[in-house]
This record gives sequence, C-alpha cells and structure tokens, in this order.
Amino acid sequence: MESLKKTAQFAEVYEKGKAFGTKTLVLYVLNSEGDREEGRLGISVSKKVGGSVVRHRIRRLIRECFRLHKSEWAARDYVVVARKEAAGKSYAELEAALLLLGKKSNSFGKGGKP
Repeated sequence: MESLKKTAQFAEVYEKGKAFGTKTLVLYVLNSEGDREEGRLGISVSKKVGGSVVRHRIRRLIRECFRLHKSEWAARDYVVVARKEAAGKSYAELEAALLLLGKKSNSFGKGGKP
C-alpha cells in the first residue's frame, strides 16, 4: 500500500473524507478519483500519545495490519489517527480496532462506497 506523505494529501482526506472512530483509533476514508489498484495510507500519531518510541511502535503496528490484510482493503485513501488510548495496546487490540473501523466504513472486504 502506498503512503500519503504530503500535508496537502492528508488535508484533502480530512476535509473531503468520512471519519469513523473507536476509543483508540480514528479512520478517515476518501474515495479515490482515479482507478488505482491499491489504496494509500497515512498515519498520524501526535506527541500527546507518547514519546517517539511509543509513536513509532503504533505506526509500525498499524502499517503491519494494513500490510497483512492489504488484499481486503478497497482502493481508497486512508488516514489513521491514533488516540492516547492506543499507547498501551497490543497488536491484536489495534488490529481489532482497525478492522472494526474498516467494516464500519464499508472499506474492508472490498466494500462499496463509505
């Protein structure tokens, strides 16, 4: 899955996309304009969540979850925002939250429009 890297790309997903949340994560979903085979992922973890080690661990776990389930996600733009509660969570807990958000947004399992 490609990455969203520029601030303008994140801003577009925040403004035009739909948001779905749990206690630990928020998922913003934006339908892609072009015909892409894969979606794009952006991950945002603020300093409020913890120090750099904690923030990078959360990013790695979220990226790994998307990688393992990449064939099941629809080709859209996604931004995942971690909340403070994500700091102490295990991989299984973050994966469960992310997959729940994918199902809520109708993006997981190659779903239709959110």
